[in-house]
Amino acid sequence: MSPRLLLALSPFLFVPFAQSAVDCANASDQATMNQCAGQAYKAVDKELNTVYQQITGRLKNNPDSKKMLITAQRAWIGFRDAECQFSASGVAGGSVYPLVYSQCLTAVTKARVEALKPYLQCEEGDLSCPVPGA
Repeated sequence: MSPRLLLALSPFLFVPFAQSAVDCANASDQATMNQCAGQAYKAVDKELNTVYQQITGRLKNNPDSKKMLITAQRAWIGFRDAECQFSASGVAGGSVYPLVYSQCLTAVTKARVEALKPYLQCEEGDLSCPVPGA
């Protein structure tokens, strides 16, 4: 390729290709349903990470509690993965597997978010809560 042609094309080489918008409310084929289920999981996983980071931030002065939270979260991740592999095992190898697996990941992760959120509501002096209030 000539340097002149490369220079002329260079602006196009770095422009990210826009993904076509996916209408998840009206998904009608398996690939789109799989993609939408994956997107739903990514959204709830992002929420989980936000809540988890808020809690670990509050535990910065308590390394023992922070270590226990990390241990619990790692164990939960192992549970989540094993549970969803089992949950989707009936459709393993099929085109619907990504959908079923992602739906499980989403449901289990939503439950974890709801289990962690109360730790962010702890009031100062509440000895039953391991996370200090903000």
